[in-house]
Amino acid sequence: MTTLPAPAKPPTVEERVAELTGASIADWQRGYLADQSHAVAALARLRRGAGRDAGDVPDLWTLIDTTALHSPAEGVRPLHERELAGAENAVHAALTLWAFHQQSRGEGMHRRHSPEHPAGLGAAVRRLMPADGIDEPVRKRLVRAGTAPDLVSLARRLRDIVALLRRESVPLDYGLLAGQLYAWQRPGGPAAVRRAWGRSFHTPPRRPWQPEGEDTTTPHTDKDAS
Repeated sequence: MTTLPAPAKPPTVEERVAELTGASIADWQRGYLADQSHAVAALARLRRGAGRDAGDVPDLWTLIDTTALHSPAEGVRPLHERELAGAENAVHAALTLWAFHQQSRGEGMHRRHSPEHPAGLGAAVRRLMPADGIDEPVRKRLVRAGTAPDLVSLARRLRDIVALLRRESVPLDYGLLAGQLYAWQRPGGPAAVRRAWGRSFHTPPRRPWQPEGEDTTTPHTDKDAS
């Protein structure tokens, strides 16, 4: 008797948010690094929304395309109104933080996480530490982000961390971050996300860091000085 494979499990809302965010950034990042005018202009617009509520930046309503959340693929359930709001807020926060991170950088600041090359928030912050110890002020920024009372406050605190990452050209998986920002808004989400950041901070990479030569534009995973 032939055993049929189990049907594929539909993606969670967190996974859908991560995939949409990574795919959107992949397109803009490629265009930005190629100095394409439309991508450069999009980055400038996105950057103005970093650390701000999605509803406060009407200019981005037509730039950030969340159609995939409203019209899911076959076999994927529609989102409830609260889920949609949380997903759209998470996508907005992650895209605008990436745009702030990418500003004036010559390599992609969105990089997909892997066990060999961790690119979660905790791992990125750990790369800011000296080889022989812990930079307590930087560590405390991560801790402070983890205690934010709401998503807008969290995005503002993350913006401070992203400024440090940009200065040192340390990339981050913004698809992964977007999914975590969605989870943050759910019951029990902040504690779960804090644990994920803590594990990421304390887990060493399996291979030495390789700043060049990897694909930085894989979905789920972009030049101006303004």
